[in-house]
Amino acid sequence: MTEIRPKTPPTYEQLRTMAGQELGVSEWTTVDQNRIDQFAECTGDHQWIHVDPERARRQSPFRTTIAHGYLTLSIIGALALGMGIVPENTQAAFNYGFDKVRFLAPVKVGARIRLRTTLLSMEDRGPGQYLMKAANTVEIEGEEKPALTAETLVMLYERRKRAGA
Repeated sequence: MTEIRPKTPPTYEQLRTMAGQELGVSEWTTVDQNRIDQFAECTGDHQWIHVDPERARRQSPFRTTIAHGYLTLSIIGALALGMGIVPENTQAAFNYGFDKVRFLAPVKVGARIRLRTTLLSMEDRGPGQYLMKAANTVEIEGEEKPALTAETLVMLYERRKRAGA
C-alpha cells in the first residue's frame, strides 16, 4: 500500500468528498515499559501481564509484558493529529466516541506501532459542525495481524469567519 501523508491538511470541502479514501499513515511510535507503567499508574490497572516483566517472562504466553489494550486505543488520537488530517481552520476537535473496537493482537513491550486511517463519512451537524467517522488500524511493525481496529467519531468545529473579515 502506498503511504499518503498530506503536505497540507485537507479542507472541509475536500473531506466531504473523500469518503472511502485513506487519509494517511502515521509515523512509528515505540510502546516501551515506561509508557506502559505510566498508563498503569494513571488508570490503576496494574495487572502483572502489563507491569511485571519478570513474571511475564515466566508465566505469560507472550514471554514479555504487553501494552494495555486501552493504552493502544488511546494512542490513536495523538497519532491521528500527527498525520495532519484535521483542517487548518478547525476551532476545536472533540472525541465523540468509538464504534466496532476490536483488539486483535497484543502489543509487546518495545514494539513499534503506527496508525492507518481511512475516512468513512463526514456528516454535517449544523453550521460549521461536522461528525467525522474514520476507520483506524493500529499496525505492529513486523507483524501480519494489527493490534486493533476501531472506528473513531470526532466532532469538528470549523472556525467561523468574523463579520467584515
